Amino acid sequence: MYRFLLSRQWVILTLIALVLIPVMIELGFWQFHRHERRVAQNTLIADNLAAKPVPVERLTSPGHTVPRADYWRHVTATGTFDTEHEVVVRRRVAADERVGVHVLTPLVLKDGGIVLVNRGWIPQSGNQRDFPDVPPAPKGEITVTGRLMADETTGASGIKDLKGLPDRQVMLISSAQQAALIGRPVLGGYLEQTAPDSPGGSPELIPDPDHDSIGAHMAYAVQWWLFTAGVPVGWVILVRREKRDRQAAAETAAADTDGAEGADGAAEPAGATA
Repeated sequence: MYRFLLSRQWVILTLIALVLIPVMIELGFWQFHRHERRVAQNTLIADNLAAKPVPVERLTSPGHTVPRADYWRHVTATGTFDTEHEVVVRRRVAADERVGVHVLTPLVLKDGGIVLVNRGWIPQSGNQRDFPDVPPAPKGEITVTGRLMADETTGASGIKDLKGLPDRQVMLISSAQQAALIGRPVLGGYLEQTAPDSPGGSPELIPDPDHDSIGAHMAYAVQWWLFTAGVPVGWVILVRREKRDRQAAAETAAADTDGAEGADGAAEPAGATA
């Protein structure tokens, strides 16, 4: 009764099931690893945000690539804003998803070094080719506290570094690009300003990154593994159903055959009597 498993239809169905099992197991582990990375990132963010601020010069220098372990570390920088070389970073969203720009202003440190400070979000001007109305940076010496971030790249952010943009507008925050524009070395990475507050609330300071939610990756992993377990179970159910249906069909055919033979046998004596 199981010879039907050698039919073309069942061979194809069995092969599909055999392919689905490892694929869904792998998809489950992919989601599980995403869950682990999210948990690790949340821990890193929470620890670095809670750490005591240190001078920015301790964690970065010109040409330095900020390691992931130092992302979101609170640092301080004391100096004077260089608004002459201020630029805006296009296509950035506020906390409520409004589209605008980030204001990126170099801060000239006491020792002559320069660090980029993301002062926050402002709305984009009506004509995107025009430089927006940027709230002025504080004058004189100021101490800025912020989260240390790595230079942005297209690979990490998914943002294309478009060419031919209007003057003083950029797509990515890059200390190397700004160093070339300013003509002086710039510390690697940049600061997301958290203090002091902007006068009048503009630019809007960038809020702390979310480090409480873990997403649904673990639920998706379990879901994929349940699907994996369901494949052989479903295959067995289909096989048993097919066997039952074939047996029922065979029994019906046998009963019909017996009935037909009985009817023929009963008809013969009647003919002989006539």
